[in-house]
Amino acid sequence: MIKVFIVGSEGTSGLRLHSRLRLRTDVELLEISPELRKDSNEIRKLIEKSDFTFLCLPDEAARETLTLTEGTKARIIDTSTAHRTAEGWAYGFPELSAKHRDEIFSSKYVAVPGCHASGFISLVYPLISSGIITTDYPLSFVSQTGYSGGGKKLISEYENSERSCDHESSKLYAMNQSHKHIPEILSQCGLSQAPVFMPIVCDYYAGMVVSVPLQTAALKTKPAVSDIIDIYKTHYEGSKLIKICEKAPDALYSNTLAGRDDMELYVSGNGDQLLLSSRFDNLGKGASGAAIQCFNIMCGLEEGTGLALG
Repeated sequence: MIKVFIVGSEGTSGLRLHSRLRLRTDVELLEISPELRKDSNEIRKLIEKSDFTFLCLPDEAARETLTLTEGTKARIIDTSTAHRTAEGWAYGFPELSAKHRDEIFSSKYVAVPGCHASGFISLVYPLISSGIITTDYPLSFVSQTGYSGGGKKLISEYENSERSCDHESSKLYAMNQSHKHIPEILSQCGLSQAPVFMPIVCDYYAGMVVSVPLQTAALKTKPAVSDIIDIYKTHYEGSKLIKICEKAPDALYSNTLAGRDDMELYVSGNGDQLLLSSRFDNLGKGASGAAIQCFNIMCGLEEGTGLALG
């Protein structure tokens, strides 16, 4: 039996993790008394008992809690932004390369990718690896997400019966282009400049679509839609969680994969403009689903174990 402790099990990612893992017969969840949730001594005791500890906390709290893990046998999976570009941490996106997967399997510390970053990297990383996109290409992307990605505070704001009518429309934010997911995007894709990022929160709970436009005239070659699809098929061959869709529909709805842990990739457009799109649940492959996938790999288990896949 694998002993697991979730620090921050009351947050959106923690709750999803808890609901998935509590159904498994190979996992024993170590529970903390509600009144001791912020007691560092009690947290340390449970970390010491665990084989794996998940950190589902704000960034600073994740850094502080990490100090409590020192000298323990527990392997750490962090869902916050705190360690995604930190030395000594594996980046938890195993489909990117064999090296990523091997590092996840062997590492004591794994950082789960951000939801917006997961969508962008899933689309761009294979095209940089194949030479279709150069690292200095002026990229941009739009990411539409459900409000659960903002955590408890944003959820309560959107679900408040007396909320402002503004919440009925989409909200473009991070207007200053300093979103916290940009560093991991630069690090993983090796880009020489940050993409222009347009994150949008919408009035639904979960699910997201991330889209990257490309002008083919600005690329080294002028690929067709079918060329990009073939690159994705090759890169993600054998993937249990990433599906390459042969034909893009006329419209993509952002909340279609809510509640699931897999991801769909689409390529649309024509000879001059291409639109790359990644659809998934911001709480699934964009957070807790990715965390459990990494956990399974670290345990030497089939990576889809306990996940909701289409």
